[in-house]
Amino acid sequence: MIQPARELEVELADDADPDAVKQAVDDAISAGAGMLWLLDRKGRQVGVQIEKLAYIDIGGLGEKGRIGFGG
Repeated sequence: MIQPARELEVELADDADPDAVKQAVDDAISAGAGMLWLLDRKGRQVGVQIEKLAYIDIGGLGEKGRIGFGG
């Protein structure tokens, strides 16, 4: 079964540290974790299945708290 690639955008708190997010992703991949869990700006937990990640885009200047995943 072929699953088409999809993008997911999560809006983190404005004070989210991009380096901490990168480290959390690296740690989840290194540990062989099944899911990466993030807390969005509304307090919801968002899970991303690690084995299906193709890329991660952490927003640049003017896009505080934005992170996108593709898989």
